[in-house]
Amino acid sequence: MKDIMYNPAMLEIKTLDGFKAWAAAGARPAAALQGLDLRDCSEDLKRTDFTGSIFLSCILSPRGAKAVFRGGGLIIPDSPKFRFPAHRSELYSPEELFDGYDPSRLDGYNATYDYAVYMEYESSGIVNVALDTDLYRHLHDHSITNALHDLLRGRKVVAIMGGHGLERASPTYKSIAHLSRRLTQKGYLMTSGGGPGAMEATHLGAYFARRSADDLKTALDMLSPRPGGAVPEREYADPDWLARAWRVRETFPLAKADKEKSMSVGIPTWFYGHEPPAPFATHIAKYFANSIREDGLLMMAHHGVVFAPGSAGTRQEIFQDAAQNHYRSAGFPSPMIFFGADYWTGTSDHPYSFPVWQLITQTAGAHYRPLMHLTDSEDEIMTIIDDFAPPKV
Repeated sequence: MKDIMYNPAMLEIKTLDGFKAWAAAGARPAAALQGLDLRDCSEDLKRTDFTGSIFLSCILSPRGAKAVFRGGGLIIPDSPKFRFPAHRSELYSPEELFDGYDPSRLDGYNATYDYAVYMEYESSGIVNVALDTDLYRHLHDHSITNALHDLLRGRKVVAIMGGHGLERASPTYKSIAHLSRRLTQKGYLMTSGGGPGAMEATHLGAYFARRSADDLKTALDMLSPRPGGAVPEREYADPDWLARAWRVRETFPLAKADKEKSMSVGIPTWFYGHEPPAPFATHIAKYFANSIREDGLLMMAHHGVVFAPGSAGTRQEIFQDAAQNHYRSAGFPSPMIFFGADYWTGTSDHPYSFPVWQLITQTAGAHYRPLMHLTDSEDEIMTIIDDFAPPKV
């Protein structure tokens, strides 16, 4: 039944139809009810045993809440103290995170829901925070992970990692966009850290999977011009960074029929909240805890990870992915593809170029060393990913 999600431990109910079917059933196993407005369901609540069930971010009338407690249920409501919910049954959409955005204003991003949560996050503290703040952030992140697993189940996931400083006019940004478009067209679900730079290019390519290469070129031309005096490799700080992206979205709206074939998932964090999330991702799994976000992002990429040029964050992800491959954390190792031979061998003149390739291959275990590749070719990356067949575990 589509209104009820079955998992090994507990039913997950995310719709009113699902709730009514469950409440009317003779035998009612414990369930997790998520984000439902149940104020008009007092009679259903009155007649139901809720032993072991959890009501997460559900809205209840006083009479309904009393019935749930009496029936043995647990209620975890949203807190009026925080702008974010304790629980979400689905991932964020760009429209939700950018709610309030006015593209005619250079400071339009500052009026968005996403920026408001970031400001609250900073003002509440990042470490050593109040217990209730810490608890609600963890509850929120748990629901994001749960929704992410639901969305990714059965899909062929590829991740692209890379620096937030990669500029839209750069050849590498364009290559990533074209690569992501081709992989999406072949049925892979593209994911990234969900921020600007190489991450944004990943979602731009997927967004244009149902459109022509000429349309993508037009979009790249619209995105590339930067204002005078712009700081190199900090394009996301340009006052019109989001406005340029929004013009592309409005010029090339994603038709409802194309959304499934153009899907991509951005996985950003408010820990780096000064970087806006990628506006071309169709689904956004935004976390408070960067460590959970990083580990999960790499773990879910069963069909491989492409490492585009990046600095400290990307290098961290490389060794984290290598550790997951070494210990077969996902059940098996998967490809690690280093895109940019000069950059990853330390022979590029870029200040962050570092001989990661030499180090990582010399220390790699024999069981995953053959899955490491160094290339400058989009075609070779396509072949590597297509040739890899994840074993069943």
